[in-house]
Amino acid sequence: MTEPTRADRFSFGLWTVGWQARDPFGDPTRPPLDPVEAVHRLADLGAYGVTCHDDDLIPFGSTAAERDRLIARFRTALAETGLVVPMMTTNLFTHPVFKDGGFTSNDRTVRRFALRKVARNIDLAAEFGAQTYVLWGGREGSEYDGAKDVRAALDRYREAVDVLAGYVQERGYGIRLALEPKPNEPRGDILLPTVGHALAFIANLDHSDIVGVNPEVGHEQMAGLNYASGVAQALWADKLFHIDLNSQRGIKFDQDLAFGHGDLVNAFFLVDLLEHGGPDGGPSYSGPRHFDYKPSRTEDIDGVWASAAANMRMYLLLRERAAAYRTDPRVARAREESGVDNLRIPTLGQGETFADLLADRSAFEDFDADKAGERGYGFVRLNQLAIEHLVGVRPA
Repeated sequence: MTEPTRADRFSFGLWTVGWQARDPFGDPTRPPLDPVEAVHRLADLGAYGVTCHDDDLIPFGSTAAERDRLIARFRTALAETGLVVPMMTTNLFTHPVFKDGGFTSNDRTVRRFALRKVARNIDLAAEFGAQTYVLWGGREGSEYDGAKDVRAALDRYREAVDVLAGYVQERGYGIRLALEPKPNEPRGDILLPTVGHALAFIANLDHSDIVGVNPEVGHEQMAGLNYASGVAQALWADKLFHIDLNSQRGIKFDQDLAFGHGDLVNAFFLVDLLEHGGPDGGPSYSGPRHFDYKPSRTEDIDGVWASAAANMRMYLLLRERAAAYRTDPRVARAREESGVDNLRIPTLGQGETFADLLADRSAFEDFDADKAGERGYGFVRLNQLAIEHLVGVRPA
């Protein structure tokens, strides 16, 4: 089944299909896109949700009357299409005021303004029924080591997230916050650059129970990291609150390619993890499958919608391939031979203490390391089977 339905929970940001394709070296190649048109076109394609920054919907500096008008138009479009707003976020990176960051700017007045801007949009997110609020600190960093006291910056970052999480709880919004890591771009070095950094940071928060992560494919791969592995760690920590899907081809600028158009093997194992990585072999993640990509600068407006559809189709194709992979008897045998599922067995037996392990001569004194080292794990065979399913080779 490669036609998307609302049950697939595919969502897109207004900033994705609405990207005018301006880059540091060139002017826009597409005209602005009305958010209302975006809602209707995404609904026609089979998406279930739409997300946005505050400035995507309400241009920075709009009057109160204009703000109310734009919100009303958007709300009407949602009602007409049935699309929901599962997530919202705040733009703390475009306006020059945020050139040195929002939460961690060296200018205290900017930090206070950033907190107010986010809080105002959290109120709107609650009105729209959003369940997750993403915080991407794209400007929270520096280009020069002497320009930022990193320990003080992390203090201010923690202060901001604690204040906003406390605000959410005081208002009874039921919204969870999700930090989105990225190593660089637009800043030379961004604070909380990877999933691991973000998880460590969250552990030091006052309201860590409602703060998780929103990993993005390209952001992890820009740092040369394995995205599926990072998502697995977020799941292990019970902190995968949202997910951003796109593609990246190596360590370079943030490409934001359509999902599956970069590292296809990693995309396959990511979908397998999300759909079949639960303890019982079922889904490990029940949230939106959110696409944070950019239609290529070479595309016209028709190409925008073709690329949006491509994201969903790629996910569904990979889901089909992953399901076939999981039910293939050859894969089951290869997994058994590789000992993949044995990793779920605790190293210490039930009721066994470390003292018992120390007393067990078979675990060390009588253990034949040379013989154990002769074992082959068959990982290449297992991976070959995965790739055969990925490219559509039928079992022999």
